[in-house]
Amino acid sequence: SGPRFPSPPLLSPVTGFLHLGGLRTALYNYIFAKKHQGTFILRVEDTDQNRVVPGAAEGIEDMLDWAGIPPDESPRRGGSFGPYQQSRRLELYRRASDALLESGAAYRCFCSPQRLELLKKEALRSQQTPRYDNRCRYLTATEVSEKLSQGLDWVVRFRLEKGLEPFQDLVYGWNKHEVADVEGDPVILKGDGFPTYHLANVVDDHYMGISHVLRGTEWLTSTSKHLLLYKAFGWDPPQFGHLPLLLNKDGGKLSKRQGDIFLERFARDGYLPEALLDIITNCGSGFAEKQMGRTLEELISQFEIGRITTHSALLDLEKLPEFNRIHLTRHIENEGLRQKLIRELQLLVEHVCGDQQLDQEVLEKEYVERVLLLRKGHISFLKNLVSSDYSYLWVRPSVSREQLRTISAEVDEIGKLVLGLMTRPATVLTMEQLNKELKSLQKQTKETKHSSMMRLLRLALSGQQQGPSVAEMMVTLGPKEVCGRIHKALSS
Repeated sequence: SGPRFPSPPLLSPVTGFLHLGGLRTALYNYIFAKKHQGTFILRVEDTDQNRVVPGAAEGIEDMLDWAGIPPDESPRRGGSFGPYQQSRRLELYRRASDALLESGAAYRCFCSPQRLELLKKEALRSQQTPRYDNRCRYLTATEVSEKLSQGLDWVVRFRLEKGLEPFQDLVYGWNKHEVADVEGDPVILKGDGFPTYHLANVVDDHYMGISHVLRGTEWLTSTSKHLLLYKAFGWDPPQFGHLPLLLNKDGGKLSKRQGDIFLERFARDGYLPEALLDIITNCGSGFAEKQMGRTLEELISQFEIGRITTHSALLDLEKLPEFNRIHLTRHIENEGLRQKLIRELQLLVEHVCGDQQLDQEVLEKEYVERVLLLRKGHISFLKNLVSSDYSYLWVRPSVSREQLRTISAEVDEIGKLVLGLMTRPATVLTMEQLNKELKSLQKQTKETKHSSMMRLLRLALSGQQQGPSVAEMMVTLGPKEVCGRIHKALSS
């Protein structure tokens, strides 16, 4: 049925939100799966009950849908290998843990939290890395029975053995970490009956038929531990690939303060998901060349796992608006996507300008569409078009003839000249053409300078002293609207 890829750990444990690092890892799994006609699986890892955030799992799936990389199997969509939530698979982990206890690959540990805390403090005092001293590994069967009969609390630990075979990572090549030399035996089943990440993921990857795992490089050293677990179970492991870190452009960790890197924030601020997918792959590797503006289809077709380097990916979020501008331009150019933008812009205009004198004509589809097509390439966000600079597009200004007379006494003459220009048959309304025509009209006035005429027209058309060029305003508004505004100003 083709390769199967589980989503790696995606949640921020503090907020439960999907951040850019999680999105990048999910995206690489998604494009690798789609490249090889495989299956992308979302599995919710909620075995650490102290860190579970209500609604987080649903939020993750919402954000993957928003980003355009929905899982093929998930808690919401279901699938043949469910449940897809680890907290609903506890019996499976208990049986796996029992099998390891039975074979001697694992043992019960009765050490109290106080003893473990003392071990940790002692190690830190002598400037060593804290590790469990494997004390309970050497308990006899009789001692274990005795402690069980006393009702002592216990956890299950896995015996780390030396002499592990090296493994070939899809990104980092041949690797081996003698975990038994540097770590104590890890807990695989906690006192509350919940497994740790190490046991749960190994068991789930086996029973869900996972063939490939792409996850962050922080899990690279744990892979040897996981391979020892596979060996203890007598199972074949999937292929592992570890992705280099995603860092700020200065090489520091991505800031999670104030939600700076969470997808909800980018969606709320008007970023297109394609822009996020583009920038996080553009700053990384896995593709023949760096190239802005790639679509998801292009990412899938161009991706080669062998091209992923081990260098950290440096993310410059200051460039994100430019990525968004490129993808917004593509949306405007696409007939189907443009219709969605028209509706979004209509709603934005109603929301932002609704309490002003909003003429319903400005909400007509044809007008909104013309605004989008003319502003294509100039705006980075749809919301730019409802900023104060562009308010003239939606709200007709209230400008009196007397205000215009303070700029030039020839207000009526200028008005007639412009009305004549705008009603001329077959006028080519390009900005270049209009600029030439307006210069020509100014020469027909007696005493008005070109700059004064432009100020007068800008005020009549927009009610603003500053903003886009007059020619640009006229092209965007169109002949009918320009004539209407000038008539209104001259008669008020």
